[in-house]
This record gives sequence, structure tokens and C-alpha cells, in this order.
Amino acid sequence: MPRVVPAEELDLIERMISEYPGGIGISALERVLAPHLSKTLNRRTLQRRLERLLSDKRITTEGESIALVYKHAPGVAITAESIVAESSIGDEAQSYIPVSPEGGIIRNLVQQPLMQRKPIGHQRSFLEDYEPGATFYLSESLRFQFHEMGRTLVGERPAGTYAREILNRLLIDLSWASSRLEGNTYNRLDTLNLIKFGQAAEGKDIHETQMILNHKAAIEMLIQEADQIGFNSFTFLNLHAILSENLLPDEDACGRLRRRPVDIFGSVFLPLAMPQVLEDCFHLFLKKADVIPDPFEQAFFVMVHLPYLQPFEDVNKRVSRLGANISLVQNNICPLSFVDVPEQAYVEGILGVYEFNQVDLLRDVFIWAYERSCQRYLAITQVMADPDPLRIRYRETLILAVQAIIRGLKAPSEKNIQQLTYEQVRQNDREAFNKMVMDSLQRLHEGSVARYRLKLSEFQSWKSILDRHSPADS
Repeated sequence: MPRVVPAEELDLIERMISEYPGGIGISALERVLAPHLSKTLNRRTLQRRLERLLSDKRITTEGESIALVYKHAPGVAITAESIVAESSIGDEAQSYIPVSPEGGIIRNLVQQPLMQRKPIGHQRSFLEDYEPGATFYLSESLRFQFHEMGRTLVGERPAGTYAREILNRLLIDLSWASSRLEGNTYNRLDTLNLIKFGQAAEGKDIHETQMILNHKAAIEMLIQEADQIGFNSFTFLNLHAILSENLLPDEDACGRLRRRPVDIFGSVFLPLAMPQVLEDCFHLFLKKADVIPDPFEQAFFVMVHLPYLQPFEDVNKRVSRLGANISLVQNNICPLSFVDVPEQAYVEGILGVYEFNQVDLLRDVFIWAYERSCQRYLAITQVMADPDPLRIRYRETLILAVQAIIRGLKAPSEKNIQQLTYEQVRQNDREAFNKMVMDSLQRLHEGSVARYRLKLSEFQSWKSILDRHSPADS
């Protein structure tokens, strides 16, 4: 069952706990929650929700082991109106993004209790009425501001160049932030250790670990294949297959359009149920996205319409968040990482699309999130040295030259280098290139041999000969 982010579940769990002043154990909590949920939470999922409530200081614990009980945090009032109201929850009020007057109206509507919100089915006209190049969710002035904010110094280079420059940081940020919006309790340090060192965080559900790793693989696909991906079935089906790997009850559903009805937890929205209509709308969505002339409008269009369509059995919002980055990566624009995006604001923005076909609140989230991403990544790249164009042009030639010197046990002399590069390098570039080869050989060490596709044993043999001052001449 796809879920909007478990904010409604968190509120329900907190309310149930508040009804037991003396505290309630997890088994008893499972029993009292069951009548209020359309699908029973499994124990691990409930534990994750409780961890989130504890970290947000909305509940406390008392006792240990089997005697452990959960209690409502002192001083936090719970009423039917204040459960989702931003003004009644101190932490959420501080973290909720600034909203436009239009966004504020949507927020008030979706914060009403479910019983006061009218059930609504999928409106096909919402997608059909959008005309690329004529319809714009983002105003001209806003698109101009985005281009100013997101401009990088690598705009004219091959697709994905900028994203590759910040790849290590983007892998961690986007994997962590997007997973967090799904209720994942990994923190940024946990995510870094998992992605960089393969160390899973202790005490975390294995599904959370899998979710982070799936994000990493999907982001790598977007960046490494930046010149191949696009707004087409192949890209989005494979993006879903990677993001959903080992997370769906039916493994055959990975990378395939759904064939059965689904519900949205915490919403009165009823997605499309007929497979043929769903497939038609999916292809129409891709067709329209592909011809939108502005990369930011493309990104936001994906964030709006893919979750609304719910083309997959689950993981739709994750696909939309990474899919929104396709046009940004391809155009070497600063990517959208979703770091620090408040969960409640994102949920309510999505609900506004689901239940009212209104994008105002989600647009407010998009604006805030993108400005935040630009501040983060452009500050990083300001201190990064520009890549050497000569090194880019002769990258493979440089690798082969270094390999020939090392494997041939040759001295790093001008004569040997010139013999290797005379026919491979243009005359005007030879002097600079030969200097670059010499510099690379002088800087070579055990921690950099893989850059030149060398084995450590090959480097050690060459170094041993140099140290004895008797290098081979040929």
C-alpha cells in the first residue's frame, strides 16, 4: 500500500499513547491501533514510528526490556484540531517552510480531519489540460530566478558534468533526505557510513538500509548515464526497479506499471484502478514531460504528476524526487537534494495535489528546497578547482602513457615520455602534455595507482627499480 509519508500514523500513535497516562507497552499499543488503521502496522514499522516520536520529543519511555512502556511527553497538548496544526506543534512550527497565501489555503484544507475531507477519484483532465510550452506551474519570473540560482560554471560541458563533480556529497545528501521523507530513521552520518564504507547502522530495520542503498544506485544511474536517460519509459521503469529492489512484497512489480488498485494512507484520494487507462496516462505524462521547454518546469511537473498518477504499486514519490533531477543533471544545473525539507510540509504539498489538484503548497516546498540545495552545492563548488581541459582531452592517452612507463619499468625521463607520446598528441599540446605525464609519475603513490588502472604490485616493482637507481632503458 503506497503511503504519503507516515505523518498521519505518527499523529495517531501519539494520540493513542496520550490516552494512557501510566504508559502503554508495544503489544498493547498494537492492539489499540489496529481498529484505526486500514492495514495493521508490522512490529518493525511501529518501532520506527516510535523512534521518530522519541527523537522529536513527542513521547518518552519508562522501564526497560519487557517492562518498557511509552508515555506522552509532558507539556505537549493533544487535541483533534492540534494534531496536524502547525501552530500547535513547536518543532513543526519552527521547521515549516514559508508559504504563499495560496499555499496557506491548501495547507488549511489538507490539515482538516479525514472525515471532513471529501473523497475524490483521479481526475484525468488534470494531466490532459496541461499543455507544454503554454501551461506553466512556475511563473516566468520564478523560472528566471531558478536559472540564476542554479547556474554552474560547467553548463556547456557534457550532460552530468556538474553532478559528477559533487557526486560523493550528492549521493549522501539525496539518499538520506529522500529516504527521510519516507520515514527512514537513518541520520546523515549513518548514511555516510553506509554509502562510503558499507557499514549498516546498528539497530536499524534492514528495510531502511536497503532503501538507502537503492537510492545510491539510482542516483549513480542518473549521473553515469546522464547522456542516455530521459523522460521515457525505459528511464522511469528502471529508476523504479532500482529504487524498489528488495522492498516490494511482489518482486515482479519492480520496474512494471501496476496492475491492481491501490489506496493512499492518510488521504481521501483514490488513484486510477484500470491498468489500460493507467498505462495510457503514464505514456501521456512522459510525452508531455519530454517536450516541456524549461528544465525547472520539467522537474516540478514530475514532482506533481508522477505521484498523482501512482503508476507503480509503491515507491512512486521516490521515483518522482529522483526523476525531478533528470533535467537538472542533464543541463548541468545545481541538483535538488531535498535536504532539510520538513516532512510535514512535503506531505501536505502532495496531499494538495492529490485531493484538490492544486500545486501551490507543493510549489512553495519546491522553491524553498531548491534554494536550499543551491546554497549548499554552489558554496562547495566555489572552492573547487576547475578541471584541466588538457587532462580531459587526453585522459585516456595519459593513462596509457603512465601504464607504459610503469609496466615497462622505464625511468620517468623526458626522452622516454616523448617516445611514447609523439604520435598520440597534437604538436601544439606535446610540451604541456609531456609535463603532465612527468608530473603524474612524480605524484604517483600507492593510494593513486588505481586511477591509472595499475596493480599495486606493478607500481611496487617499478618503484623498487627506481630506488636502486638502475631503471631499465627500454
